Formats: sequence, C-alpha cells, structure tokens
Amino acid sequence: MLRGAVTDLLRHESIQTTEAKAREVSRLAEKAITRGKGGTLHDRRQAATMLTSESVLRKLFDELGPRYEDRPGGYTRMVKMAPRRGDAAAMAVVALV
Repeated sequence: MLRGAVTDLLRHESIQTTEAKAREVSRLAEKAITRGKGGTLHDRRQAATMLTSESVLRKLFDELGPRYEDRPGGYTRMVKMAPRRGDAAAMAVVALV
C-alpha cells in the first residue's frame, strides 16, 4: 500500500491521504528522492524496489533528482486538512516542494 502511495506521490507530485499514511509516505518519498539524486546503478535498483512503475522510476532519476540536486533534504510538505466526512479520520495533503 505504501509503495503504491509513494509511486503516486512521485507521479502526480501531490496526494491526499490520512495523516498517519502521509507521514510514512513522506518518509519513504524522501529516501527515494535522495536515491534519485545519486544516480548510480545501485541507487536505481534500490529505488526500483520501492516503486511500482518504470515510468515513475525514470521520472525520479531524470526530472526529480536533478531538480533537488542543491537541496539537502525536505523534499515533501505535509498540510493538514479537515477531517474526512465518513469516519472523521484526520486527512492531509502530501506534496513535493
């Protein structure tokens, strides 16, 4: 479930989910983007184990890695939202900076 959420975050650059999932997705996405900055074959294979789509893997190494090359960390932002209507679960939006 988290692998799919990280893949969707990197594909769409923003997702809406519960706060607990948002924290974990943000943590995993930070690690994936750090791998994307490295660009070695080992980094690519390690990131491939974390992502579910080859096109997102290419985007990670071709677009996102170079975009955050000078940034030392903090690639994602989590913004809390109103509770979900059905079960009042705390919601949040995770987006790339």
